[in-house]
Amino acid sequence: MLEGLPIRKIIHVDMDAFYASVEQMDNPELRGKAVAVGGGGTRGVVSAASYEARKFGVRSAISGAQARRNCPHLIFVKPRFDRYSEISKQVKKIFFDYTDLVEPLSLDEAYLDVTENKKGNPSASLLAKEIRDRIFNEVGLTASAGISINKFIAKVASDYNKPNGQKTVNPEEVLEFLEVLDIRKFYGVGKVTAEKMYQKGIFTGKDLKSKTLEFLDENFGKSGRYYYYIVRGIHNSEVKPNRTRKSLAAERTFNENLSSEIFMLEKLEHIAEEVSRRLSKSKVAGKTVTLKIKYSDFTLQTRSKTLPYFISDASIILETAKDLLYQEKMSNSVRLLGISLSNLNTEKSKKLVVKDKEVSVQLQFGF
Repeated sequence: MLEGLPIRKIIHVDMDAFYASVEQMDNPELRGKAVAVGGGGTRGVVSAASYEARKFGVRSAISGAQARRNCPHLIFVKPRFDRYSEISKQVKKIFFDYTDLVEPLSLDEAYLDVTENKKGNPSASLLAKEIRDRIFNEVGLTASAGISINKFIAKVASDYNKPNGQKTVNPEEVLEFLEVLDIRKFYGVGKVTAEKMYQKGIFTGKDLKSKTLEFLDENFGKSGRYYYYIVRGIHNSEVKPNRTRKSLAAERTFNENLSSEIFMLEKLEHIAEEVSRRLSKSKVAGKTVTLKIKYSDFTLQTRSKTLPYFISDASIILETAKDLLYQEKMSNSVRLLGISLSNLNTEKSKKLVVKDKEVSVQLQFGF
């Protein structure tokens, strides 16, 4: 058992295939059909896919051409972000009827801390069910939810009974739940890390838990400590209603691949101006400029440079991005360029302090 953790009741609400579901809701002719939101042309990318489309291997971030090969009868719909934002606000309004501790992650998902809630209901599971019912009845869409003692486990749990379902992981079930969990299901373990873990004999949470902190630090760097604690149910991050922005970015996908750096510089100028405009709007500045390059074969590369001072001016951002562009020779023609600014002057240093390696979860939680 892990003892001494702050006991919270956290709900992670995740809208089901949000963009595609909004399109199906607004257009009855699309209901029950394979729908992709995004571009279906040779340069297009899928932003979201309906569950009918996912059965054929259509998912976000794949090319429109690949999506059509996977599902020839796929229907492409142009994204309407203003509409998605409008629906998202309706959903969040429901959240605030239950608690002011709401931390949106994106338009379609959020954490809610209902340890103390406006309904005076001690059952986080019943609250999650009520919230999901209200979203369906008042907005017209389905949502899934995960309920547990911290944000990490709640997020993992919300994916268990999708679509239109929920899963509760009670305090006494946490360790067993994490031990049998496929390592690919751990939030924060991406495809590359999962492959590396497989090579180290780590396939489940139980395998991960058997590794020492020193082993994980040595093999996974700074993330090693994170993996060591989450598999023990330790994740002390609170639900923060006002999340601090960590970066600001802009990018462009081109109609034709670029092979000349001269043409790339022209595109970077417009991107730098857009980043500067967004920084000004948010009233922030940053020190670290990152150049994102996606090649014609879809491989992705990033190059970063940290300056000794905060910047927001388009000309300085552009000059730094140009230095990064010329840092090394391009390995292929380029289909996308992006610039992001991080290490912003809004960030505060954060430290995770865990005094004891073995901490146990109290059972009087009332889920």
